[in-house]
Amino acid sequence: MRARSAAIARGDRRTPGAGARTIDRPAETGNMPRREREKRLATWDVEQHVHSAGQTGWPDRIHAVFRRHAVRQVGYVPDTGHARLIELCIKDNEIKDVVLASEAEGPGLVLGAALGGERAALLMQSSGVGNCVNTFSILRSCAIPCVLLVTMRGEFNDFNPWQVPMGSIAEPVLRQCGFQTCRIERAEDVEPVVESACRMAFGGGNLQVAVLLSQRMTERTKPEGH
Repeated sequence: MRARSAAIARGDRRTPGAGARTIDRPAETGNMPRREREKRLATWDVEQHVHSAGQTGWPDRIHAVFRRHAVRQVGYVPDTGHARLIELCIKDNEIKDVVLASEAEGPGLVLGAALGGERAALLMQSSGVGNCVNTFSILRSCAIPCVLLVTMRGEFNDFNPWQVPMGSIAEPVLRQCGFQTCRIERAEDVEPVVESACRMAFGGGNLQVAVLLSQRMTERTKPEGH
């Protein structure tokens, strides 16, 4: 299940833990007094997710590739499969991490980054691909380079059967939307494949390239209490 940010209840004076990522929604909180605004902020605690601690290999290599190719913006909806990579991007002062309200906002972020002379990447899980079918069209129509990393759901050992329909068609949908696609089954293939994706996207061809990360690479056990 996607790790959605949980809204702090009105009147709750708890403060986010050291690992918590505070997510501001200006449309909802912009005119509030500071104390009331802080109560209403949503948080997503990266360190709560066991996936982050268990992903100390391939996410670090993806982050290194992003740095080599001067990726300056990374958009994402909080997801346990990407938790370690998101954590690395948050802590990297050269990368602006952007929390999206919906995956559909991602292509607009990539377009804006390109118009501003910067490179951007998107992180999402396969269920989020279905939310972007319409907005992906701006990348193809405007020839905007994009690297998209997709953690797959509805595959190996997934506890949630609702993830199967979109997971089974994510790759053909991406191809129909104009993406070149490649799939990674083993952690040792991550660096060369993501390196190749960045070269294809940013090397002058202005291509849209999606890298699908097999569910075998991300532990998807049902969290206790869910």
